[in-house]
Amino acid sequence: MKYLMWLLKAAIFFTLFAFALNNQQVVSVNFFFGTQWQAPLVLVVLVTFAFGLAAGILMMMPRWWKKRQSTRLNPQSQHSENPSTLHHGL
Repeated sequence: MKYLMWLLKAAIFFTLFAFALNNQQVVSVNFFFGTQWQAPLVLVVLVTFAFGLAAGILMMMPRWWKKRQSTRLNPQSQHSENPSTLHHGL
């Protein structure tokens, strides 16, 4: 199993490495007011992914904090994961 995981990690690494090598063309990203940024395509994709990841985490944080605070204040009221008690809105 350990070797299978290493093989999977190596496959993912080499796929991303090949993606980076194939996307080295310089592209222009145009912002507002005539400003632009020129960078390799793989860097633009990486920065866009990082901003999307950060935005998703920031949007999730208030709900996570609220759930953490309510669990800390009242640890006895944790909901069970019994499927018969879950409501799906159907």
